Amino acid sequence: MTVFDPELAGALDGLPTGPPLSADSLAGIRQAMAEGNLTCAEAIGDRDLVWEDHQVPGTDVVVTVVKPRDARNAPGFYNIHGGGMVLDDRFADLPRMVALVEEFGFVAVTVDYRLAPEHPHPAPIEDCYAGLTWMAEYAAELGFDPGRLIVGGGSAGGGLSAGIALLARDRGGPALAGQLLLCPMIDSRNDSASTVEFAERGVWGREANEFGWRSLLKGQTSPYAVPATAEDLTGLPPAFIEVGAAEIFRDEDVDYARRLWQAGVPTELHVWAGAYHGFDRIAPDSEVTRAALAARASWLRRTIGRA
Repeated sequence: MTVFDPELAGALDGLPTGPPLSADSLAGIRQAMAEGNLTCAEAIGDRDLVWEDHQVPGTDVVVTVVKPRDARNAPGFYNIHGGGMVLDDRFADLPRMVALVEEFGFVAVTVDYRLAPEHPHPAPIEDCYAGLTWMAEYAAELGFDPGRLIVGGGSAGGGLSAGIALLARDRGGPALAGQLLLCPMIDSRNDSASTVEFAERGVWGREANEFGWRSLLKGQTSPYAVPATAEDLTGLPPAFIEVGAAEIFRDEDVDYARRLWQAGVPTELHVWAGAYHGFDRIAPDSEVTRAALAARASWLRRTIGRA
């Protein structure tokens, strides 16, 4: 019997297959993913939203802002895309971002960070932090309330979001109202029971995960790159953690939530039965996805309302 929810299993069966992620296949996979991403115009369609690109002064970091046309004192959302630390770009999450902007009125910023292996740690986390500090500094011009700023992302983007929450705390950087961590990639040890169980099932397996971490770290280690290794989790913003019960990140994400609770950080954890990595993108019309989106929306409403 399959471990996957029947609706999700059906969607997974329909996915095209490609070469395993490796140094040899990386360039081709990157190109295919870039070609599959929507442009801002395509993602926004006829909604009354605007977008603009900015380069963070003193860096090569480019961000894209998507917001309501007349945003004033809106909540802010800082998005970090996924891709195993080695793939994708700032346009990958545009459908999710546009939906959040439309529903909550967010001023949303998505960041292009340098990718491993060409740019190992600390390049990705520093790029993400630079974009975050730029966004907070220009809150008035962008039209949002810096006291209601949430950082979030999925997979590697979730891991980097957890990392910059730690970095902002330790550097006295922007105060965050919350961190939205969707199936976050946070533990380079790659040896949990769920990592072994789902090593070759789903869409992100143990070998790909090892390639991503090896490319990023290149023998280094840091709690900002690998949040699961952070010894002190006190003083972090409220967290929302979502993960599938049938994916490699399940155990590390559940453990991170447990440690956040122990550190006194308000944390909400959702483990979706029968769900694999990235289920919301692969099966957007499934019942599990609808439940997950409703849970996220509830937490967001409560978080921006009390910030």
